[in-house]
Amino acid sequence: MTTIVRDKKYRDKQKRKDNFISVFIGFFAIVWIFPILWTIWTSLRPYNDIISYGVFSWPRHLNLDNYFNAFRQMGLTRYFLNTLYVTVPAVLLTLFLGSLIAFVVSRYSFKFNLSLLLLFTAGNMLPIVLTYIPVFWLYIKIGDLFGNRSLLYNNYLGIVLVHVAFQVGFATFVLSSYMKTVPKEISESAIVDGASVFRHYWNVMLPLLRPPLAALGVLMSCWIYNDFFWALILMSQDSKRPVTSALRQLQGEYVTDFNLLAAGAVIVAAPTVILFFVLRKQFVSGLTLGSTKG
Repeated sequence: MTTIVRDKKYRDKQKRKDNFISVFIGFFAIVWIFPILWTIWTSLRPYNDIISYGVFSWPRHLNLDNYFNAFRQMGLTRYFLNTLYVTVPAVLLTLFLGSLIAFVVSRYSFKFNLSLLLLFTAGNMLPIVLTYIPVFWLYIKIGDLFGNRSLLYNNYLGIVLVHVAFQVGFATFVLSSYMKTVPKEISESAIVDGASVFRHYWNVMLPLLRPPLAALGVLMSCWIYNDFFWALILMSQDSKRPVTSALRQLQGEYVTDFNLLAAGAVIVAAPTVILFFVLRKQFVSGLTLGSTKG
């Protein structure tokens, strides 16, 4: 009888703890999602509706006019193309270099194996605000050295390279951790069969990395797509900047239509949301694969 009472008290206590945790998580979920819902709600309201009835009033009209006007004023086609010129090569190059370095440090043993991995990982932890001035001057000096300042500065190549430099460390860390879960026997069989180092990497290891590569691809696409800092520092022409800078086109000289600006923000954010939902299965499987054994 005593055991039953003790078990009941334990279950009641655990239930109260679970309820508290659920309420705690639910509260922060609401706090996190409220600005997103408010932005979407604001983007559907005409500016005159807010002027007449107030920001917190119940809307008299809801329509998509702000979206059409924002798309027309922002010149999104050009800015989206600028973003693709940076995001696609930066993500592909980062994943290729990261997987190549991870393959070397996880499959082969040499004197500076661990030091090399720590070097790439530590480089990813540097705050951007500490490096943007040296990077800027480096791009200018390299341009002067070759007689063309646009070699890296105000050039898509320069933006791609700086993103690769800052993201390859994280990619190396994640992929090397995953590669360590792959049985050594697979690599040993490839070596016994006479596979060269590159063939071992390309035909044996790379196909096994599809889940983590997909997860990293989604993450890095979102990070690079949403970048505004490096494009602002290393691009002097607004016409070459990515889509995040297109929102500047919606700011008025004296008065800003925040409903129009909210619609523009939703349009700019939509591609990354669509990318996540399209690749969500690969993203989740890439994050969880290798977390359990057996």
